[in-house]
Amino acid sequence: MIRPACIVLLAATILSPAARAQQFAPLLDAHRRDLLHEALSGEIAKDHVIQITRHHRIQGSRGYRQAAQYVLAQLRSYGFSEEEAWIESFPSDGKVAYQTWQSPSGWDIESAELRMVEPYDERIVGYPEIAMSLITYSNPGDVTAELVWVGAGTSETDYEGKDVAGKFVLATGYGGSVHRLAVLEHGASAVVAFLDDDRAREYPDMLQYTGMWPRSDELDRVTFGFNLTNRQGERLGDMLLAGRRVVLRGQVSGIGLEPYFMDVVVARIQGSDRAADELVFSAHLDHPKESANDNASGSAALLDIGRALHALIADGRLPRPQRSLRFLWVPEWYGTMAYIEEHPEMTGPALGGTTLANINMDMVGENLELLHSRFIMTRTPASIPSALNDVVANMAHMVDRMAVRSPRGSRSRFNYAMTPYSGGSDHMMFIDRKIPGIMFGHSPDYTHHTSEDTPDKVDPVELERSEIIATAAMLYLSDLSADQAVDLAHLVSANGAARLVAAARLARRRMHAAADGARDAATFEAVNAIAHAAEREREALASILHFNDDEAVRRTVTALQAQIVWHRNSATAMIRAEAEAAGLPSRPPPDDDDRVPVRLTRGPLDFGLPASRLPADRAAWYASREFTLGGNARFELVNFIDGTRTVKEIRDALSAEFGPVPLELVTRYLEDLARVDVVRWQ
Repeated sequence: MIRPACIVLLAATILSPAARAQQFAPLLDAHRRDLLHEALSGEIAKDHVIQITRHHRIQGSRGYRQAAQYVLAQLRSYGFSEEEAWIESFPSDGKVAYQTWQSPSGWDIESAELRMVEPYDERIVGYPEIAMSLITYSNPGDVTAELVWVGAGTSETDYEGKDVAGKFVLATGYGGSVHRLAVLEHGASAVVAFLDDDRAREYPDMLQYTGMWPRSDELDRVTFGFNLTNRQGERLGDMLLAGRRVVLRGQVSGIGLEPYFMDVVVARIQGSDRAADELVFSAHLDHPKESANDNASGSAALLDIGRALHALIADGRLPRPQRSLRFLWVPEWYGTMAYIEEHPEMTGPALGGTTLANINMDMVGENLELLHSRFIMTRTPASIPSALNDVVANMAHMVDRMAVRSPRGSRSRFNYAMTPYSGGSDHMMFIDRKIPGIMFGHSPDYTHHTSEDTPDKVDPVELERSEIIATAAMLYLSDLSADQAVDLAHLVSANGAARLVAAARLARRRMHAAADGARDAATFEAVNAIAHAAEREREALASILHFNDDEAVRRTVTALQAQIVWHRNSATAMIRAEAEAAGLPSRPPPDDDDRVPVRLTRGPLDFGLPASRLPADRAAWYASREFTLGGNARFELVNFIDGTRTVKEIRDALSAEFGPVPLELVTRYLEDLARVDVVRWQ
């Protein structure tokens, strides 16, 4: 039985927001804080945003190469030598693969136009003036044909009873998905897609960015397609529903799909006495014109961070960081995978490497007043606990207390949150390599992947805030002294105790809410969740030693880890006592699986795996209601494959993070990964 004193000690680890604010102690010293505030410029970054958005930056395209050359030219103007900044290029032809990721095809188009020729002549849209109007990775062609309405156009039922062969199809689904069915399966000539959701009805003149993304065996059969606004699409649809005959002419000229390259711009600031250790800033440079927040903003922020740090070091105002700082401007996902393929040494300490942290800047400049958005910093997932989370959170709190202002910027209060892990950007690639990675971004954003993502919605103030947080965190960790490391350990321990209490509270609620069929294992699941939460906090403390392993730091980390164990034991005892009082059995699920999977690839798995390589009958399970693993859970499941965990242990780790997961679901997923040669059995 747990004595009340233990409960009081546990509860005392959680402070109210007001109490935390009063007790806030910044990790960064005031001199460096003020130096970064002075040197970093959201105004300069905003100018970079404007320049970058002038390029149609499709992965593997000549437009992307022009943007990469712009970034490199700016780095040169800031004093980065050829040894300090360069471009690495990787073949991108739609066939070559980097681990499980098929490269996109190269692509180049000069002009395109969509006209209505019946019932009257009218120009509907043109490229390149509206760059997103052409579905990316379209091929050249000239088609005059009748228009047919197919609804969403993304399932076979949309085509039942409709003759689309040789015609244009009008659909509301994603352009590439519609093309795959309408053109490649049913013989249509081309695709016209338009937005049809709540945001499209609120902003009827906004159009969505979509792409063909052809598979290797589809390259020779790709035609073309156009993206329209909701207003344009609804008008065409209304004409068809009224029984009128609509004939369109689409013309696309240029090279189209071609073998080309993905360019990764690399810059490096050499460390002083721990140069082999690296901390990595990343941002994806791609996306169609204009795509200002996504992600000209992140790319521009990295440029300004590089400028400011290079100048401060050259002027002697900032000592050279002890560890090296690497900057990567990448084609999202695909280019990062190519870079990882070329640089297998880029791994975290758990894999024997010396890349210690990643901050990924993706949509970091949004004007909060215009977009009603929030600045988001995603925590590292459970598979890679790290003190980086607490450092970044502390720096964000520091920036919240600063008066960041700009003549052209907003006057908004800083609205920010540290959120659980979520994917969707290049931090995934670093996390897979056991490099703690955090994404900076904004959410929600109604302009995401639309023609409304324009530079006027980018705020110099928000850019500078994100730059200060990222730069302060990386410099702090780069130069972490023994005294700072001890202080950081106490911060991580205090925050970790609060997180552990929160995990225990959630586990308790889940235990009492367990359905009848899960009651037998409810206590086990609660204890399992607490045990894994405690282990995460122990590992987060241990991660500090990667930055400073002084004996005093080791002693502190060891002592604070013992406190985490005490909290775990106390919480576990309380859970067991409650379960016993409630008459809940305390036994694990009956099934077990002691097989050990071993990974055969590097990097996160291509999102279509394993279904895309399975026979149709087995792949169908992944589209059924039986398959309940979301994208983040699948990503983590693979991260937990370390060559030592059994299937059951992977299930337990996954369940602790996301809630109870059936063992048979994890087993089948792993067996299918083995079928497609992504893993093997030990």
